[in-house]
Amino acid sequence: MQKTSFDFKALWKRLTASREMTLFLVLALICAFIQARNHSFLTGKTIEDMLKNYSTTITLSLGMMSVLLIGGIDISVASSLAFSGMCASLLMREGVYSSTLVMFLVSIAIGTLCGLLVGSVIAYGQVIPIIATLGLTNIFRGATYLVSDSQWVSAYQFQASFKQFAQTNTLSFGLMNNLIFIALICYAVFFVVMRWTRFGRRIYAVGSNPEAASISGIRIKRIKLVVYTMMGSFSGLVGAMYTALYASAQNDMATGMEMDAIAACVLGGVSLSGGQGSVVGVLLGALTMTVISKALPLIGISQFWQRAIKGLIILLAIIINILAQRALQKNQLKAREI
Repeated sequence: MQKTSFDFKALWKRLTASREMTLFLVLALICAFIQARNHSFLTGKTIEDMLKNYSTTITLSLGMMSVLLIGGIDISVASSLAFSGMCASLLMREGVYSSTLVMFLVSIAIGTLCGLLVGSVIAYGQVIPIIATLGLTNIFRGATYLVSDSQWVSAYQFQASFKQFAQTNTLSFGLMNNLIFIALICYAVFFVVMRWTRFGRRIYAVGSNPEAASISGIRIKRIKLVVYTMMGSFSGLVGAMYTALYASAQNDMATGMEMDAIAACVLGGVSLSGGQGSVVGVLLGALTMTVISKALPLIGISQFWQRAIKGLIILLAIIINILAQRALQKNQLKAREI
């Protein structure tokens, strides 16, 4: 009888055929390595706490994905997050409302207005995204200090129900923490929108080839305005999640979170030039950043090296993204020649 040998090479090609599968394998290897160094890492309690504490970054990454897909960028999200969260917190402190739902809706509304301003400046003011959002970053952060008079909203000034929201699992009927549940719902809805709706296809079209999209009848300025407004809505949502998680609102909260969101997107395969990326890839990228952020302190890595390692990961992800994009363009050119 003829012996059949197992083709490991073919199996490896299948496993690494997609960016998502490759990232999943990398994530699994990182988890296995951390678990070998610290056996308390892959426990139910640790995983739940990790996902709860980083649910804000995970959710914000989803909004950042839509901006990157149209070939833009928004580095004002952390500042608009802080502004919307602070304004909503101040209103709760003053007794304007006591409902957790109203608190979230107010924060989302304020964030949406911030996003509308950003989108208007970029889409209709024709300002380069990096310049527009850099300027608005300082405006939103400065406005946060002004409305709060440079003071915090402390835990005792929030309603008890709001402080308990981030620690309970009422939304999912006891299945998971409320903040984790919100993040998963956002990803599920966004997955459907980006995969099976006309709006999702138009976002990809604008990022892939703006000229062709314009010729086909897509109103590029309107798409940009909607996407940046949607990014603002995510900032407002995360602003409420952030204040609920830490039971406080500070003027400098979420500083640097925009970089983590961008890193998660790039790591997940979203192209910085637009038109490429998937919701699943962003989720895996955000989870990878979450695991790294949680795991490094567990294995005794100092805070300085944590930042250095994160920076290295972002750099490698960008290099891989560029190389993959060049390879794709090269293959397309060869196909046209044939």
